[in-house]
Amino acid sequence: MTTYGIVIPPIFNGSHVTAFFTTKASGCDKDAVSKIAGIAANNIYLPVQKHTDKVLAVDYELEPKIADAVITDRKGILIGVQTADCVPVLLYDAKRRIAGAVHAGWRGTAAGILKNTIQAMTDRFYSSPDDILIAVGTGIRWCCYNVGYEVVEAVEKVTSSELGVKRSKDYIIKKGEKYCLDLPTANKYQALSSGVPADNVWMSEECTSCLPEKYYSYRHMKGVTGRQCGFIGIV
Repeated sequence: MTTYGIVIPPIFNGSHVTAFFTTKASGCDKDAVSKIAGIAANNIYLPVQKHTDKVLAVDYELEPKIADAVITDRKGILIGVQTADCVPVLLYDAKRRIAGAVHAGWRGTAAGILKNTIQAMTDRFYSSPDDILIAVGTGIRWCCYNVGYEVVEAVEKVTSSELGVKRSKDYIIKKGEKYCLDLPTANKYQALSSGVPADNVWMSEECTSCLPEKYYSYRHMKGVTGRQCGFIGIV
């Protein structure tokens, strides 16, 4: 559901969590997000993103650090990630009440950043993948994302090899001499291969590059653009 410049994933309905993806209308402005979420701006946490595979656990230290995924069991804060074609992913363990936010570009996807996040929730907070709900937000889809074979190979290696069956045709297609990659679907499959049930995963059907009036898109704007965010917080 889209309202007031945000997209609310229905997968978290009924959970003790505030979760949403912003659009260009609200972007990543902390004051605007503070009003939307009813959380003080100084309790909104965004890491310093560098396309790493690093997962950061946040407790009471809110100084921004380098990471591309954040997990927490702390109530009253909002954790998030910034994107502009990369995929924002929100996670919530409804049983143990653990929240997570992931920034998954092609490098992060190739490094298994979402899989690392699920593992970190398991290792640090004893989450079970069966209890984790996941919302895969709007990113660039294969309709607009032509990439080189080295990108396809890197993403396919970590995504398809661990599924037990070859599913690369579901997120990679070849058009002539070009390869087209669907980052949101690749991340969905990484969640499934980590043991998250299919019914626990919601995925946006939109494409950032196809909807430049609604979303910031690095590819559409050829490099100069703003950012939207994905946020989640335990209430």
